[in-house]
Amino acid sequence: MNLRDDQIERYSRQIILPNIGGKGQEKLLKAKVLVIGAGGLGSPSSLYLASAGIGKIGIVDSDNVELNNLQRQIVHSTKEVGKPKVESAKERLSAINPDVKIVSYKLRLTSENILDIIKDYDIVVDGSDNFPTRYLVNDACVLSKKPLSHAGIFRFDGQAITIIPKVSACYRCLFPEPPAPGLVPSCQEAGILGVVAGIMGTIQASEVLKYILGIGDLLTGRLLIFNGLDSSFRQVRVTKDPKCPVCGEQPTIKKLIDYEEFCQMKTKGVE
Repeated sequence: MNLRDDQIERYSRQIILPNIGGKGQEKLLKAKVLVIGAGGLGSPSSLYLASAGIGKIGIVDSDNVELNNLQRQIVHSTKEVGKPKVESAKERLSAINPDVKIVSYKLRLTSENILDIIKDYDIVVDGSDNFPTRYLVNDACVLSKKPLSHAGIFRFDGQAITIIPKVSACYRCLFPEPPAPGLVPSCQEAGILGVVAGIMGTIQASEVLKYILGIGDLLTGRLLIFNGLDSSFRQVRVTKDPKCPVCGEQPTIKKLIDYEEFCQMKTKGVE
């Protein structure tokens, strides 16, 4: 494909980077990224992916915008309160960059629909805010060999890791099973500093762009941990677990289940 004059102008600060250039920008414009959750993590990641010129962005979320979302979910605004998050996000992203095709999925991900949704995308961004969705997304990506950028946020802390199925450690290598119901409070119960979501969401966007462009070192086999109170980053090496139930040498998970039943909890959706 040949870049139009307006595209050369729009993406000029990226194109002049030696690791990107015109060819790299063309890769971005051909790429397809699925963002799960139009909330605290999905907002900044989708904004930067759209701005960078990702050709197609899918957004999955079943919720409507609430006033308490706006402290961290920056893809939405006050006038969108009550509107489906996927609609609000689509309008904002399209306004920022009409080059990008935005596909919205106003639904809850389940074992029945997730594989059909993720199959059309090159890489998945997990911006969900609950354990059942995180495990479902991880398992679906491993089983379908889809790269995955995961991040989590809690109070003043964040973590991120990039998962290349069958190559690097997956989420279950870190945490084999979801915690017992009530053991870990949700962000709704424990709170979250909005800028922590912004920091981790932009890290996810950076990982996606590096993956598509084939540059730099991904957070594969490394868990990045951020502490907002002392502004520190540290990394923990994560090796593939040969006994992992989904990506190990003898996996026991070969089909998807709905983890809200497994966890004996009902999820509201994804943030």
